[in-house]
Amino acid sequence: MDVSLLGVAGSAMLSVLEPYRLMMLSAGVLMGLALGIIPGIGGLLGLALLLPFTFTLDPVTAFALLLGMKSVTGTSDTIPAILFGVPGGSSAQATVLDGYAMAKKGEAGRALAAAYTASLIGGLFGAALLAALIPVMRPLVLQIGSPELLALSIFGVSMVATLSGSAPLRGLALASFGVMLSMIGTDPQTGTLRWTMGQLYLWEGVPLVPIALGLFAVPELADLAIRRAAIASHSRFNVREGMGAGVRDALTNWWLVLRCGGIGAAVGAIPGLGASVVDWLAYGHAMQTVKGARETFGKGDVRGLIAPESANNSITAGSLIPTIAFGVPGSASMAILLGAFLIQGLIPGPEMLTTNIEITFSMIWSIAIANILGAGICFLFSGQLAKLATLRYTLILPIVLCVVFMGAYQETRDWGDIYALLVFSVLGWTMKRLGWARPPLMLGFVLGALIERYMSISVVRYGADWLLRPAVVVILTVSVLGMVRPFLRETKRSGGLKRMLLEFHRPTFKVADLFYVLLIIVVAIMMFQASGWRAPANTAPIIVGCVFMITAGVSLVYQVLRRGGVSLREGEQRESAVHMDISGDEAIDTRTFLVRSGIFLAWFGSFIVGVSLIGFLPSSFVFIIAYMRVEGREQWWLSVTQATCFTIFIHVLADRIMHIPWPATVLGKLIPALTIIPTV
Repeated sequence: MDVSLLGVAGSAMLSVLEPYRLMMLSAGVLMGLALGIIPGIGGLLGLALLLPFTFTLDPVTAFALLLGMKSVTGTSDTIPAILFGVPGGSSAQATVLDGYAMAKKGEAGRALAAAYTASLIGGLFGAALLAALIPVMRPLVLQIGSPELLALSIFGVSMVATLSGSAPLRGLALASFGVMLSMIGTDPQTGTLRWTMGQLYLWEGVPLVPIALGLFAVPELADLAIRRAAIASHSRFNVREGMGAGVRDALTNWWLVLRCGGIGAAVGAIPGLGASVVDWLAYGHAMQTVKGARETFGKGDVRGLIAPESANNSITAGSLIPTIAFGVPGSASMAILLGAFLIQGLIPGPEMLTTNIEITFSMIWSIAIANILGAGICFLFSGQLAKLATLRYTLILPIVLCVVFMGAYQETRDWGDIYALLVFSVLGWTMKRLGWARPPLMLGFVLGALIERYMSISVVRYGADWLLRPAVVVILTVSVLGMVRPFLRETKRSGGLKRMLLEFHRPTFKVADLFYVLLIIVVAIMMFQASGWRAPANTAPIIVGCVFMITAGVSLVYQVLRRGGVSLREGEQRESAVHMDISGDEAIDTRTFLVRSGIFLAWFGSFIVGVSLIGFLPSSFVFIIAYMRVEGREQWWLSVTQATCFTIFIHVLADRIMHIPWPATVLGKLIPALTIIPTV
């Protein structure tokens, strides 16, 4: 960076540090931290809420407010992910795996401090990369076309083979199933309605937030209700020691933090990938490069927490690269930020790198300062937040469950969101109990739509030549090697291919194998329906369906043939090891487990019925009191106080600030019908 740019950068920093602008930046940070804690809300909604307030602000102040809010949602969404196993946002899904496991071991304070430190360093590193890339970002981004984006998406899916423990085929099958689910809705090329079952809700596809909350949040709440204990029965560290240990963990693994911060910035710079992918890519990178990761990740390894947290804060700076340079939003949030450019009369492109370079640098400083403020505030309250993990489950579960429902409903604000939450909650809970890793399914779903879109563009524009582009060749080669490597490792571990095949015995089936059969039947039905569509609407579904059938079928056969005998029990133990997922809780006898599962299901269903009859806010008030009184025998004053405070908070947030149209209720439809007065 030359001297003139350094002078501009210094001037931009002084501009951002002016008292009024710093106050607006701090206000954005506080709002971003609050929104990050609430599952399903995140920075996208925050930007939409703040955008109208920027009409009267100058450009530097406007972007300080907006970027201050957006930059820290990836810091505070760590809190529910670690303390409750509920991802506060799409970028905190991988954080749940080791962060929640640490909280259950009494290391919540350590986990929070490590996450904050990694987020701070990652965010600052991303801002520094953005500043360094300003002189060269235009030619760099111009080299990335649809073939490269397609290759990167395929690489993301291929990583599940490496990340699925000793069952790589199972991971690939789940990723393929996720890709199939992503194709539900209207085909963008032909307008064909694919697997919508006549429901208008599915025309736009299944939303991401209900799937994420259903797969990850509700199963953890169910296990908490079944276990009937606090998330952590004790705190292994006191607050100061825990926070100190977490900071040391992040600083000790500084090279991992910087690498994952670079991954976050790089993913952010690629339009279309975004926060839903970055945490899994960083987690997968750590899984492949960190020594001993395969044995400890998912069981409370702080390195598995540091990796995604380093990446999810640097993505904001990365996504600004195509937004500033070409006016191509790097994410949905950046698309809203483009509205701020228009409001301020700015044109993204060369002018932002020449005439308006000081405004560009002010945006970089806003990101850096916001990360410092956000981490500082979180550190200030970490001690109190860590204590939440030791509270009785009856104080936590009803509140979190209500928030999960609210978060799921924010996606399209349709009753279909609640139904999707129910379906994927059952699927996620079943997968967890059977030892099936859930992240491959989520990763396949996120990348599926991108794969189909980029494939159609690449084929139409380049034909088969897109496969010969240098970057595509390199990325696809790495993808293939990543998928083959687990098989080679398993073959070597078994003493060679011949010896591994000799270990096959008489088929031995278990009830858990029915889950394989169920998924195969579902995909077979989807493929049969797809065969009746015209091309190209059916091309991708049939190809992906065939991949699923092969991987799932071979995985099932391999599993049932390797059971039995001493050597096979060892092989089965290796196969059942699940990385990329939350480790199971302590064993509970079958009868108790079934009874408590039924009780939680009854509470779960009763809350939905209540929402449909009388509305979300009244149902939340009644549900919290009833659950606390019946399940925990909490005192009346405590139950009523907690329910009242929560209801008032949600009313102010949802009705007065966010103006959420709550789901239609039976009572709401009945009262107008009863109050109609005939006129003469």
